[in-house]
Amino acid sequence: MCKEKGNSVHKSQNPAINSFIATMVAKKPKIVIIGAGMAGLTAANKLYTATSSKDMFELCVVEGGTRIGGRINTSEFGGDRIEMGATWIHGIGGSPIHKIAQEIHSLHSDQPWECMDGNSDGNNTTTIAEGGYQLHPSIVEPVTKLFKNLMDYCQGKKLTEDGELESSYYYKLAAIAASKVGGGGGGSGSLSVGSFLRQGLDAYFGSVKEQDEVKGYGNWSRNLLEEAIFAMHENTQRTYTSAGDLLSLDYGAESEYRMFPGEEITIAKGYLSIIESLASVLPPGVVQLGKKVTKIKWHGDEEKKSVENGCFSRPVMLHFCDGSMMYADHVIVTVSLGVLKAAISDDVDSGIFFCPPLPPSKVEAISRLGFGVVNKLFMQLSPTTQHDEEQHFPFLQMVFHSPKSEMRNKKIPWWMRRTATLFPIYNNSSVLLSWFAGEEALALESLNDEEILNGTSTTFSSFLSSYQLQKGTSLHKLCNGNVNSDDKSHQNEVKFSKVLKSKWGTDPLFLGSYSYVAVGSSGDDLDTMAEPLPKDNNFQKSATFPLQILFAGEATHRTHYSTTHGAYFSGLREANRLLQHYHCVGIYNN
Repeated sequence: MCKEKGNSVHKSQNPAINSFIATMVAKKPKIVIIGAGMAGLTAANKLYTATSSKDMFELCVVEGGTRIGGRINTSEFGGDRIEMGATWIHGIGGSPIHKIAQEIHSLHSDQPWECMDGNSDGNNTTTIAEGGYQLHPSIVEPVTKLFKNLMDYCQGKKLTEDGELESSYYYKLAAIAASKVGGGGGGSGSLSVGSFLRQGLDAYFGSVKEQDEVKGYGNWSRNLLEEAIFAMHENTQRTYTSAGDLLSLDYGAESEYRMFPGEEITIAKGYLSIIESLASVLPPGVVQLGKKVTKIKWHGDEEKKSVENGCFSRPVMLHFCDGSMMYADHVIVTVSLGVLKAAISDDVDSGIFFCPPLPPSKVEAISRLGFGVVNKLFMQLSPTTQHDEEQHFPFLQMVFHSPKSEMRNKKIPWWMRRTATLFPIYNNSSVLLSWFAGEEALALESLNDEEILNGTSTTFSSFLSSYQLQKGTSLHKLCNGNVNSDDKSHQNEVKFSKVLKSKWGTDPLFLGSYSYVAVGSSGDDLDTMAEPLPKDNNFQKSATFPLQILFAGEATHRTHYSTTHGAYFSGLREANRLLQHYHCVGIYNN
């Protein structure tokens, strides 16, 4: 509990002294939190609930948008609950998000939601190569196991003593790949995950015995198929990390990233239920919407305390887009790394202007770290494509020709070619989902609905041209490779009635989706992101105002960046930093 000075102050015989004491007691520290997402509302929740009096601080959360949640945005589409942003609880073992979801009974719902249960056992995946060729598991599985083991090796997961002989084989290939890129002893900050993965694929090609060439797959050779399957998994990894190109994803930092154990699940009542629970304890008026900060004026290290009317003034001044201003003792900045990147590039439309500017160490960390774009595209199957409840749309993995290959179907738009999957958001749902990353994700944002409807219909129809949905099963192959048209029951034309896409890349409040450690940066940059301003002065009374600007958000957590629980932990960290500060020195700025 914080120690609040002033509760036991005795009145003086001198009215002037009593007036001064009353003024000082009334001047509670004002904490302003910029952003009502996971980090900001976690910090606000902690600060408000940690003091028994509930009146320790003057607390305010300012949000530039018209809703709370930030990059958490639960919505509806086709009558189903969906997530436009954060989707998963990444491991239920030890996750604070899972704990909250359990406490507020958000893990079960009568309304259909984006639970992705159509492939819960992993056995319903159908992999189809461009041209409509369903691939036999004997072609897909070795490459899939190779990719998984390469990523496990990259992330520092070690083989157990009783590890399967097969995994040992793949780990040997991973060790060869690491040695080829110079990553055997940990990253140096200049090695990429992309180069490591490709070295692993080369090692695989060099180790396999000569195999029979595949037949019945049109112009696909075995080597082309295996490389394209590998690229499909790379494209899925792009959506996991937000790195538009895995060649920009740092190899060394991957082993620092930490995962919670247990299954990955979605939240039945929506991720927003977590946000609403955190915000529910705050009094009305604490969260102010439509308050976009344009400038933060603070006192740098060289500036001295100022005095107004015998009392210390609040050191931080916030300017808002509506022309209003607000003073604070402490500001917790929880805006995205994308907005901070705009700030250091003097993007007056999207960034926040800091005066004085952020110190070089902070600017360099912001600049070096990666911040990518990942978007989701929801598609409602048209009635002509839908089937009865006993018929299942497949969990589809798509294997494309290289974008520059002459063998590619030129009718498929370029922005679809690095989309790895298409699947119903739950078993039997008529709402399908695909993920996009990098340039393709940004391109998606610029397209109108008609362009998206045409492009997706053309792509998926070409993949499913030779297949039908049969009762009681997932997708069953009707033909494979070069067959006569008489053998085909019918041609499937996949049509959608409407689409809904996220647009995180061009939203000025976010300018992207989540952070990653780029080549040239490191976990040290994430630690630098978390450092408050001005830097720690050991609370010396002669120093400038301490802890004027604090930073929270997923891009400030060294081991859980890019996740909602990372944002949650960062919000707790900064709230506790302030609580610890006032536990040590009381509530006055002196």
